[in-house]
Amino acid sequence: MMVHQEVHDISTQTGMMRTYLYRPKADGQFSTVIFYSEIFQQTAPIARAAAMLAGHGFVVLVPEVFHELNPIGTVLAYDDAGKDKGNEDKFAKPLEAHDSDVEALVSFARCQSFCSSHVGSMGVCIGGHLAFRAAINPDISAAFCLYATDIHSNTLPCKAGNDSLSRTQDIQGELVMVWGKQDPHVSSEGRKLIYAKLEETESNFSWLEVNAEHAFMRDGADRYDPALAMQMYQQATSFFHRLLR
Repeated sequence: MMVHQEVHDISTQTGMMRTYLYRPKADGQFSTVIFYSEIFQQTAPIARAAAMLAGHGFVVLVPEVFHELNPIGTVLAYDDAGKDKGNEDKFAKPLEAHDSDVEALVSFARCQSFCSSHVGSMGVCIGGHLAFRAAINPDISAAFCLYATDIHSNTLPCKAGNDSLSRTQDIQGELVMVWGKQDPHVSSEGRKLIYAKLEETESNFSWLEVNAEHAFMRDGADRYDPALAMQMYQQATSFFHRLLR
């Protein structure tokens, strides 16, 4: 499908959130996928990934994940300065603010004539964590999480007992967890901790570890693996077509 792009500023409990919308250029209603970026917000690789998903029949919403901490439209560069600012933002925004962002995004989607009532989440890096976190919301019925950081380490700010790993039991939808075995940000021990928690809570999940480094989905980067990226897009679209009907 050809893709139509829009820009919306959505009101949240913590301020206005710039959100980039991609949808099929066709009549009808389509399921929504909230697509969470890395710490750099909507860079060119993230925009291309969102368009890829939309072309397979989804409305894709890409929110600025740190909208409270930056001017609207901020995109951080893939350099040391961008990485430092993105990590600073990551450790400044509490998970509770991400939770209220999800509520705003779901409400926005369900008010659009071209959206069905079904909503899923997907993300890479910190976005993988946020896709996982979004699934705590019962309105999110499917989450595809790629090399999600900071779940195992509980390093993101939140109220006591409200970290994402502790909230695993509240996830009602189905999860896909994808990891790179050579990813230094989530060690084997960290992955085992998350797996054990998912098993303990009897979560409905699939688990995939591939021979790849961190950010293997990011086209143009040294660690990009085109074949694996294509495989993940195929799995994600099949997953969402099955669950968001």
